[in-house]
Amino acid sequence: MGLLLLLTSALLHTCLHSGRPVSADPNFRISSVDLTIHPSPDVDRNTNVTLRCKAVVVTTEEPLSREFIMYKDERVVYRKTVSSSEDFLYHLPEVRVSNNGKYKCKIKIMEQEMASSIEKLTVTGLSLPVLHLSKSNVTEGEDVTATCSAPGETGSFYFHFFDNSRELHEKPVNSNQAEAKLSFKSVGRHSLHCSYTVVMMPKSVDSEDSNTVNITVKEISIMPVLEISPLENVFEGDNLTIRCSFVESEQSFKKVHLILSQGTRLLSRNISTTIEHKMMAEATNPVPTFECTLVVDNVVKVATQNISVMDLFSVPTLRMSPNEVFQEEPMNLICTSERVASERLNREDLVYTLDPAEHFVSATRPGVFALTAMKTDFSYTCLTEAKGIKKRSKALTVRPKVHVSVPDVWVSETVILGKPFFIYCESKSGSLPIAYTLWKGTERINTFHADSISKQAYFPTTVNHTEEIRAYRCEASNGGKKNLQSAALNTTVIEPVAEPFLSILVPNKAEIFEGIEVYLSCIVKGTPPITFQWYHVGKREPLQFETLNANTATYQFTVSSKEQGGMYSCTVRNRANNEVESNQVFIEVRMALWKKGLIGGFLLLLASILILVGCVVYFKSKRGKRENAAELSVKPASPKSDDSLTVNLTHDTEVSNAAAGPVAGTVGSVWSHRKPDSEADEEFSTVSNEPEVEYTEVVHPQAADPVRGALTRKGTDTVYSELQNAAQGAADHHEYVSKNLLHVCPTLSVYTAPYLGCKTSSAGFCDHTAARLSWFTFFFLN
Repeated sequence: MGLLLLLTSALLHTCLHSGRPVSADPNFRISSVDLTIHPSPDVDRNTNVTLRCKAVVVTTEEPLSREFIMYKDERVVYRKTVSSSEDFLYHLPEVRVSNNGKYKCKIKIMEQEMASSIEKLTVTGLSLPVLHLSKSNVTEGEDVTATCSAPGETGSFYFHFFDNSRELHEKPVNSNQAEAKLSFKSVGRHSLHCSYTVVMMPKSVDSEDSNTVNITVKEISIMPVLEISPLENVFEGDNLTIRCSFVESEQSFKKVHLILSQGTRLLSRNISTTIEHKMMAEATNPVPTFECTLVVDNVVKVATQNISVMDLFSVPTLRMSPNEVFQEEPMNLICTSERVASERLNREDLVYTLDPAEHFVSATRPGVFALTAMKTDFSYTCLTEAKGIKKRSKALTVRPKVHVSVPDVWVSETVILGKPFFIYCESKSGSLPIAYTLWKGTERINTFHADSISKQAYFPTTVNHTEEIRAYRCEASNGGKKNLQSAALNTTVIEPVAEPFLSILVPNKAEIFEGIEVYLSCIVKGTPPITFQWYHVGKREPLQFETLNANTATYQFTVSSKEQGGMYSCTVRNRANNEVESNQVFIEVRMALWKKGLIGGFLLLLASILILVGCVVYFKSKRGKRENAAELSVKPASPKSDDSLTVNLTHDTEVSNAAAGPVAGTVGSVWSHRKPDSEADEEFSTVSNEPEVEYTEVVHPQAADPVRGALTRKGTDTVYSELQNAAQGAADHHEYVSKNLLHVCPTLSVYTAPYLGCKTSSAGFCDHTAARLSWFTFFFLN
């Protein structure tokens, strides 16, 4: 079952794509259908044309019955059933333009059918139309029958009838001939002709013009007559009699109509021989025109008459006084007619009224009405009446003006001293135009007229002092009884920064040392807020910036190193956008006192250590030498020959000189050479007046080396005898040691004496220093 459906679907698909229907009878098949036009698809008029339809049918039987169908423009024009296999012929004898079209042929056998392709037939050439008239002479309104034919043509037609070049009539027909009844409105000779159009899709074909036929139209003898009384010196309100009639002729007419009109207004209509109409004369613009119209059959004749009617009084005009009025202010409406026909009317006879007649409107005299202006727009018209004639003025619309309100005055930008700016002024309410005047005290600066939708006024100005800004006021006026003035202009005037001065503030200090807090103060003229920027000259970025609502700013910092020394400055700026730099100040940073003390203490300590070390070394060396000298200079307490020696110890010994020379190292020092005994004695007596101390040592002789034995027994067996007072001798001894200590290190004494708080002599001595070092010397010696 599925295979059968598949085969059926494939067969249907093949047949549909080949343009051939499915054959229910497997014994035949329509193979092809072709249509040809003989002798040619393009032929002239009156040619005999044959359309041949050839069908190829494949069959095993005798020729089958078949139906041929011929189409023209998709419409069936012929069909025929035959039983032979011969070609089907469709004849078109003596073709006409109406035979133009698109043709195709279709063959149908049982349920099978097939159509040929489309072939187009084009026929060229039309016959000349022929015009015929029933009469060649007629009178006005008389009809004539015109006949126009297209010999030998077929199809659908439109016939056209012309009087010279003007088309009189058009008539559609389905035959090659048309008739039309024509009438002529003008007398004289007329030349007529006709033409036709063959209607086809998609394009119609027009014929040439027919023959020309002349016809003469005669005028009828009947004429309308129009009479107006009076015709001259007519004023408004005068009675007029208007008569419309006609003059009879020898001809007889079935229907005669008379029509009387004034412009577009119909006054009267009658079938009789005369119309008479009475009316009151009215002055109109343009001048009134009366017409008497005569209608006879299809003929219309008109008689026209103009009449000049003079005004009894002119159309009134309504005006207001004053020309501009403000809301709720008194005003007058004045109604007047400028011209009056004095020969017919007195001015006092005119009656004036307002429309609408308001109860609050009062007439003060003829034509003058007093009222109060409303808050909104209002309109009136004026009516003037005399002798039954009423005339209305044009409407007058009153638009009361609105008083200006107290103007506002302001500035839309920052006002900077010495720079131009705009002062704006505006009243929130008030009718245009409004005049704004800017005042500075009693001085008028300028006036601005606002007459557009934007009611703002603006005045360019400049102020050179801050207090000037409050002297400006704005005055507004739009024609009212009084002008309104604004309050004083109240705004801030920005004074540009100027004359910045930078100073240094160091609390309780004459000099700037490391560790001290430094204050830089910048004072400037100008309007706050002011932006201050602090700079260390030579550095690109500011140290600090701040905006203060003051004219003074302070920058505080702690000096931590000498690198912070140098030039400093400040720059200032406010809303005036001008930046000014101050003077520059110099900051010299000195070393901190504690650093100086530390260095001095360190140097003092170092000097003290060196001096003490030198002293210790020196005195230990001298003491050892003295002991050796004492052993070498011994004299006995009592005279003996070889076992006792007495030693006199002095301050200037040969041994001392030998030991001190290398230590001092200085030419001319007291330690460098030995003086004679007498000079030594004098020196001691001069310096301290200390008597010479003499020590006596008693030594008991021994068998061994006498010197070594004496030294060995020194601690227990040596007896010292002091010839002078012990206390006095000890003090002098300390002073002596101190002096000689400085002589040991003369170079150090020069550099250390200032730190010890003493003065040095020209010889390099320092008495006070020696005294202060005596205790240390004593400590190290003992």
